[in-house]
Amino acid sequence: MRRGLKIAGISIGALLAVIALLLVIASAFDWNRIKPWVNDKVSEATGRAFAINGDLSFRWERPPEQQVGWRRFLPWPHIQAQDITLGNPEWARSGPYMARVKQIDTTINPLALLTKTISIRTLVIDGGNVALEKSKDDKNNWTFKKEENDQPSAWTFALHSLAIKNGNLRYVDPAKKADATASIDTSDDGTVNFKLGGIFNGEKVGGGGKAGGLLTLMERNVQYPVEATLKVGETTITADGRLTDPAHPTALDLKLKILGASMADLFPLSGLVLPETPKFSTEGRVIGSFKPDDIRVRYEKFQGRVGESDIAGTLEYLHRKPRPMLSGEVVSNQLRLTDLRALVGTDEEANKDDKEAKIPPGKVLPVSPFKTDRWGKMDVKVKFSGKKIVRDKALPIDNLETQVTMDNGVLALAPLNFGIAGGRLTTELNINGRDNPAKAKMKVSARGLRLKEMFPKAESMQASVGEVNGDASLSAAGNSFAALLGSANGEVKSLISQGSISKFVLEAAGLNIASAVAAKLFGDRQVELNCMAADFDVKSGVMQTRLFVIDTADATITADGNVNFKEETLNLTINPESKGVRIISLRSPLYVAGTFKEPDFGVNKGVVAAKAAAATVLGVAAAPAAALLALINPGPAEDSPCVALLKEAGEKPKAPPPGKKQAAK
Repeated sequence: MRRGLKIAGISIGALLAVIALLLVIASAFDWNRIKPWVNDKVSEATGRAFAINGDLSFRWERPPEQQVGWRRFLPWPHIQAQDITLGNPEWARSGPYMARVKQIDTTINPLALLTKTISIRTLVIDGGNVALEKSKDDKNNWTFKKEENDQPSAWTFALHSLAIKNGNLRYVDPAKKADATASIDTSDDGTVNFKLGGIFNGEKVGGGGKAGGLLTLMERNVQYPVEATLKVGETTITADGRLTDPAHPTALDLKLKILGASMADLFPLSGLVLPETPKFSTEGRVIGSFKPDDIRVRYEKFQGRVGESDIAGTLEYLHRKPRPMLSGEVVSNQLRLTDLRALVGTDEEANKDDKEAKIPPGKVLPVSPFKTDRWGKMDVKVKFSGKKIVRDKALPIDNLETQVTMDNGVLALAPLNFGIAGGRLTTELNINGRDNPAKAKMKVSARGLRLKEMFPKAESMQASVGEVNGDASLSAAGNSFAALLGSANGEVKSLISQGSISKFVLEAAGLNIASAVAAKLFGDRQVELNCMAADFDVKSGVMQTRLFVIDTADATITADGNVNFKEETLNLTINPESKGVRIISLRSPLYVAGTFKEPDFGVNKGVVAAKAAAATVLGVAAAPAAALLALINPGPAEDSPCVALLKEAGEKPKAPPPGKKQAAK
């Protein structure tokens, strides 16, 4: 027994002596001697140049207080390495190194090595600079070489504490015009603080925030706190909330606030295809669900403003194949028409720095190109409604309703309905962005627009029972609204019955040219309107009169000519025929010429009014007159002034109007 105890004691003593000797040798060993071996092995594994350029040192530390029993007496190794570099691939332009770290300190659990586990108690990275870079052909520098016969390692890795001091993470992507850097620093409580700076999509980037501990990112079933502000150009995004299970995200719950110059600017950041708008701000709750086959993000019950208009609603982003889908409903209780100018490209302030969108000198139609290259990136199905429409002039527009859909690059607003002056304007618009140039079709129908409600400030209109009705059907091809109008084909018809007309009424409607013409014809007087009928044929952007006649208590006025949307020019002759002696102030035809930007009008003194009017009235065609009878709502009454006028016009023989005779000369 004594001999056995003696042998056991000697064995244990020898083992302890060996361990002590190893500890002494490890402490005394110059670890810099193994740097070449480490450098070669890491370089071979990554396919990149790796080097520990500074000192590599080793020392023993007391084990953490959580250790019990004999483990309390077993020291843990602490390794420190200085000036570590990892090279970039040859194609990279961000510099020679993908990573360069001033100093790394780590403490390892020695007992875990017996179970093939590298258990790191602490890892502190001080002064690290990492550059993540993508090339124009979509290569990246964070994917390392992989051997064909690579087998999963039998070793496992466990990290229990991570801190980054004075770190910088740079991201470079030429395709996105991005070169941004995040400065990262870990507080004593483990909170990660960061600041952003650089360029994204050619715009200046800034911002910052704080988040939970870095190791929390690797844990499961945890709520990871995030508080951040991102500013790109004129867009500012503020987020405050939590991400569930950040290592494998399953849910997101954030308060999100967005401010920007235009919603379209969010496309490079989010991939969302949104329209051009004035300055906007929204605030709401973002709820996300991330399942392998069902990824959804909802911007729930958001509220905000676009220009001077309010908006509210809920939008949902669904990730799916072949394209993601954006769906939902947006409501505006007070929508200002001026806030829609950016949507059609007529906001001069927004377009001042955009050469493609800037309207050429002498022109007025918007030339801002449609971003059809984005349309195929996402499908859309959003209902929009505006309960009250506000415009500069007092035209009562309300109850805008539209269903916006985007399906594989085809944009449709069907229907696009307005309530106007007690009536309804119904529109269907379809633009196929897959074609180049884009092809568009539009149908418009106006029914029952009441004159007394169209001009609520005109006392003479309040007793009027007259209405405006009309139809338009157009097709076109072009990559801007100007190009579409300049290539349009189709027809436009309208009919107005029983009201009154004066330059003051037309000025109130914002119809400046018509107001000037009325002043020439009637002076400042209010004139009773029996009927106005118009029928235009549209070919290759030129809207040609087939019939245009106004019947008042004092005169019958006809017009002939065209409006050229491609050249933005006017070429119209207006012919008055008095029903009495000196009832109207003008006895010679008027001309309306010039451009949309600078129209010109005046008296054509070379033609006698009576002859001109007779010739033009005879030029009214029977077919257009009969077609316009269908616009009388709800149906043609025999005693209607418009019915009588159109029947009379249809019975007259056709003769060339004065404008064409003059052209022949």
